[in-house]
Amino acid sequence: MLTSASTTSTTSLAVSLPEPFDFGLSTERFRAFGADLANLWHDGGVHRIFDGTEMRIEEGPGGVLITPGDSTLAGDVRHYLGAPFDLDRFYAFADTEPVLARIVPELRGFRPPLSPDPYETLVSAITAQQISLHAAFAVRNRFIQAFGSRVGVAYAFPTRERVAPAKPEELLALGFSRRKAEYAIGIAGSDLDLDGLAALPDDEVKAALTALPGIGEWTADWFLARHLARPDAWPAGDLGLRKAVLHFYGEEDTRAAGDRFAGHRNLAAHYVLTGHRVLGE
Repeated sequence: MLTSASTTSTTSLAVSLPEPFDFGLSTERFRAFGADLANLWHDGGVHRIFDGTEMRIEEGPGGVLITPGDSTLAGDVRHYLGAPFDLDRFYAFADTEPVLARIVPELRGFRPPLSPDPYETLVSAITAQQISLHAAFAVRNRFIQAFGSRVGVAYAFPTRERVAPAKPEELLALGFSRRKAEYAIGIAGSDLDLDGLAALPDDEVKAALTALPGIGEWTADWFLARHLARPDAWPAGDLGLRKAVLHFYGEEDTRAAGDRFAGHRNLAAHYVLTGHRVLGE
């Protein structure tokens, strides 16, 4: 919902988010692991390229202010900031679960941001395989600078068309391992309709993705969680989630631990992960 009838201009436009919404918590991920050139935290706001336009997103009354005030991109911004998540339903469930009942009130209004681009989601996950997120962000930024396009202070993430003809050696020079370079290039040149996956049920999405070289269950689960916002996505193989589950529940079997969150696994994963990182409990 827009709170102004403005069209594209250099002025700002107020865009509402479903209540509750906490801008600081919802954008914390863009600051936690270093700069992210495709989701750049700059001077108190996030800069992201939407449809070739650099959009500055900052806190505003009832949601955010976007500059330029392009009403045609307001829906994209709302989706990006986690509008599809049903927090009221999740919070009602969290009240019945002892650990979440303690964590959730401290993180009220946290809406996990969603990656708008499917190829970006997969490459971001690939770069994070088996290394720290700080190191992954550094590699990813070099990739963005080499193959993306700068618009203002932020960069548009590289397109499949730009990456498909690349040689593995070009990505090796950016810090990719040979296998990861081959995966990123192979996915870019594959025949799979990544946008079309949104129309499929979870199991079919995972089957289609894991048929690609370099895409395992962990990456497919994060695709479901952070791109498609599927309610029951649970990336059990994620090291950060495993640590958070062990910390809060004392359990090493992260997959089994997810059974207690049936129907709410995606938001539970994000709240447990963020609670472990932000609250320091």
